[in-house]
Amino acid sequence: MLEVHDLSLSYGKREILSKLTIEPLQPGQLVALLGPNGSGKSTLLKSLAGLLKPTTGEILLDGQELSGVSFEQRAQKVVYLPQSLPASVHLRVFESVLVAANASAPGGHARDVDHEHIMHILQRLGIAHLSMHYLDQLSGGQKQLVGLAQALIRKPTLLLLDEPLSALDLNYQFHVMDLLAQETHDNNLITLIVLHDLNVALRHSDYALMIEGGGLLAQGEPAKVITPNSLAQAYGVRARVESCSQGTLQIIIDGLQEPVL
Repeated sequence: MLEVHDLSLSYGKREILSKLTIEPLQPGQLVALLGPNGSGKSTLLKSLAGLLKPTTGEILLDGQELSGVSFEQRAQKVVYLPQSLPASVHLRVFESVLVAANASAPGGHARDVDHEHIMHILQRLGIAHLSMHYLDQLSGGQKQLVGLAQALIRKPTLLLLDEPLSALDLNYQFHVMDLLAQETHDNNLITLIVLHDLNVALRHSDYALMIEGGGLLAQGEPAKVITPNSLAQAYGVRARVESCSQGTLQIIIDGLQEPVL
């Protein structure tokens, strides 16, 4: 279970997160993190990953305050996939996933990793044919999929994904979200994923958080979070949330919210 209480974080004099409190997130939940650009989504993920130190507040994972554990201990439970991946090292795809699997081993010691399991994950992501390719030979979308494989092989308690669909086409976006949902449910993960496509959040996520101006605007089932009122307040648009002919909820934008004079 993930708990966040009164979390604040500032860059200089600019406050990015302001007394952010999130009701407990449960294992087995795929949670969409929503909000406009600059609302604090990436900052929140980096705080949870231990890459940024909050000004105030606490973060608890299964009852343990994360600020009190070493970065190595946190890395055994928390995996963070950034929006832009670091420069590629000269490793093959398979080797990079194997290295990632060992990164979560206690004490940094190599562990016995099932090579077939690595290939299984690569196959499910549709990149098994790239297993012997070097990372620096891959496209941006392919690198993003390798990053997901590296994250999933570690089987964390908390999986943090910052816009993992940004370089993927529509087919792969749908495929990856289905895979993430299955991995989250099967392995009892807490998966927190930043999404810009709210229709993807409505269709694939179990739960949603919407933040705006560094604070929590709404939290709960996606259909109860993504509403005409929340879209107007967070995004400044006039919108409807309606069922399509297949019964799936979708957002229809009618225009911009009229400014209050």
